Amino acid sequence: MTADEKIRIDKWLWAARFFKTRSQAAEAVAGGKVHVAGNRVKPARAIAVGEEVRIQKGPYEFVVTVLGLAGRRLSAPEAQQLYRESEASVQQREAVYEERRLRREAGIVPPPTRPGKRDRRLIKKFIRKD
Repeated sequence: MTADEKIRIDKWLWAARFFKTRSQAAEAVAGGKVHVAGNRVKPARAIAVGEEVRIQKGPYEFVVTVLGLAGRRLSAPEAQQLYRESEASVQQREAVYEERRLRREAGIVPPPTRPGKRDRRLIKKFIRKD
């Protein structure tokens, strides 16, 4: 694609490998997790080269500048050529990752688990209040 062309934001996010499927990308955009130039957008919003995109994925936030457009999903090395992430964004993401890792090691935030048989019995006993 040439520099003067535009592509849908959900399609670009999928092609740049920020989301595994295009429907996940569209859902994230519709849910307000993606902003272009500081404004919330819709999945059909056209994006052009040079625009700044802010993507929220879980606790992590990516701030990228669009360098290229693609209408199909590319390999990971090719997809990384479609954008440039700001240094502040990289540092912030690494800081969040490190904080989460330290909290997990300290036992502050237990890893998500399903209740076992004993736990389910205790939950039922608590709820029923026999």
